[in-house]
Amino acid sequence: MRYRRFGKTGRQLSIFSLGTMRALDSLETMAATLERAVSLGINHIETAPSYGASEQFLGQSLQVLNRPRSELFLTSKLLPKGNAADIQRTLEASLTQLKTNYLDGLAIHGINTPAHLQWFLDIGFPALKPLQEQGYFHHLGFSTHGPLDLILQTINTGHFEFINLHYYYFFQRNAEAIAQAFVQDLGIFIISPGDKGGQLFTPPETLKKLCAPFSPLELTYRFLLGDRRITTLSFGAANPTELDPLLAIADQDYPLTPAEQEKFTALTQHQSQQLQTTECHQCYDCLPCPEAIAIPEILRLRNLAIAYDMKSYGEYRYQMLENAGHWFPGKKGNACTECGDCLPRCPNQLNIPQLLQDTHQRLNGKPRRRLWEN
Repeated sequence: MRYRRFGKTGRQLSIFSLGTMRALDSLETMAATLERAVSLGINHIETAPSYGASEQFLGQSLQVLNRPRSELFLTSKLLPKGNAADIQRTLEASLTQLKTNYLDGLAIHGINTPAHLQWFLDIGFPALKPLQEQGYFHHLGFSTHGPLDLILQTINTGHFEFINLHYYYFFQRNAEAIAQAFVQDLGIFIISPGDKGGQLFTPPETLKKLCAPFSPLELTYRFLLGDRRITTLSFGAANPTELDPLLAIADQDYPLTPAEQEKFTALTQHQSQQLQTTECHQCYDCLPCPEAIAIPEILRLRNLAIAYDMKSYGEYRYQMLENAGHWFPGKKGNACTECGDCLPRCPNQLNIPQLLQDTHQRLNGKPRRRLWEN
């Protein structure tokens, strides 16, 4: 396992982190998963009160783990809501559940809207600063599923030491946030690249053939690990055996090789060839949409479904629209009224209403919600 400096926190974190949102079957599963992760060299463990029984199971598992607490970087989260008393109660509850005297990292859980950022500036930060000084937690960060402009605003407050961010080969919209976070010396934690980055634990045959001799999962990890600005990647194992794929990649933190660079170029070219004049280049100029349709995201999923046969991933993400609130905002393609507002703003002159309807027909199905929601 390799380690990198987690921005201005100064801590050396493993390039893979254990996310605990999925290891919820039982205390035994959590304990075994934690033990396996630590044995592989993982020293960053992430949880949240919102992850069901995760904090409780993790706290009990840490008690039997034969490792000094100082060797681990333990992060939990705080939803952007409530007053100062609520914040203190939530933090104290997390510490009790986790059976620890302090958190190494505390992340504001989902600065996804301007209202969340305003809450943090008006209430959250003034309440958290004295709690940090009292030792409740050492380093403050935030996670986000919000739009790029909001992410940049949040980084530029100067109040944070790390960021949990969506950024992958198949979703590079947040490249500017990576650059700005690096300038601000924030530790950069990438959220669930194997799953959110394309469901690459179970890739379609088309994508496997295009990535050969590499696996799609290996390539997505290498795309991120080859970028020295990024500190660590979340790996959300549901059981100890799911950590086994890390054995082959945990020491591969060097720059992209020529062969890997050629493969990424070939993937890009293949997408353009398959989509021809219907390819969305993700400029986001089509927004805002009068109907609040998530146009760029919908067309990104169409790109992937057609170019790489990533239909299952496309359905997984598309079906969350209108069902996950601010965690995955925007309406589906069938909400389009064909008003034409977006058409003159598209530099590639795409027939956006037609493509939205096409995507809806391809990817719509049973609604889904975030894993840890009821």
